[in-house]
Amino acid sequence: MTNNSQRGQTNQILIIGSTGKTGKRVLRKLANKNIIARPGSRGSETPFDWETPSSWNEALKGIKTVYLTYYPDLAVPTAPKSIEDFCQVARRHGTKHIVLLSGRGEPAAQRCEEIVMASGMAWTIIRASWFNQNFNEGAFSDLINSGVIALPVSDVGEPFVDVDDIADVAVAALTESHHQGQLYEVTGPRLLSFREVASEIGQATHRKIEFVPITTAQFNDQMHSQGAPIETISMLSFLFQEVLDGRNARVCDGVQRALGRPPKDFRDYALSLNQSEY
Repeated sequence: MTNNSQRGQTNQILIIGSTGKTGKRVLRKLANKNIIARPGSRGSETPFDWETPSSWNEALKGIKTVYLTYYPDLAVPTAPKSIEDFCQVARRHGTKHIVLLSGRGEPAAQRCEEIVMASGMAWTIIRASWFNQNFNEGAFSDLINSGVIALPVSDVGEPFVDVDDIADVAVAALTESHHQGQLYEVTGPRLLSFREVASEIGQATHRKIEFVPITTAQFNDQMHSQGAPIETISMLSFLFQEVLDGRNARVCDGVQRALGRPPKDFRDYALSLNQSEY
């Protein structure tokens, strides 16, 4: 049941990463429920910057619930210390509940989950697989535009999850108290290799898109030539080498448990892509 005390109120919920793939959707979906949350980004009216801890205090004033995403990713070594410091500040400000977006198979991310669970605040963990929307909103959009998905990965399967499913779970967790104390491992309904992803997007957009395996060094050079930030390149290289090794090659029931419905299939995402984008 929705917590009606939050309806129509302003700034009871803080969305950290409010311009990101999930954060902007969470803001919109809350607004559709007449719940106005406080955006938390470097450019928001009340700025929030992970690299400027002094900004956290103002962003957390009056906040009871936080949707917590970390930039660039919980997988990076600096994440646990930042999350621990943030939780201490949030608790001092009277925050009661943290909804953390985490990643599957990432040791640093799992450490961050433990920190949030031990923070003294209520918690909900959303542990997500790779996003469908990485292929049109993220680092791989240029690869789709080029018609070649060239990545340093084998034919290992990944249960890609739709960002709208993640946002729906987050909104439920932010507004319905029975999600407290729950860890939802959210995935799509089936495993796909990157080669199969290329095929499905190609079929849906009526284009020839192929997958080409490359080395990590080639990938780094490719990303540098596209102007990607160094921290993004390092993070992606880490994820390809450490996470896409088969450890996550299984589907989970987090979406079903949280929402009572199946997750969206990758094919539906591919069909939703506007062909003119490519």
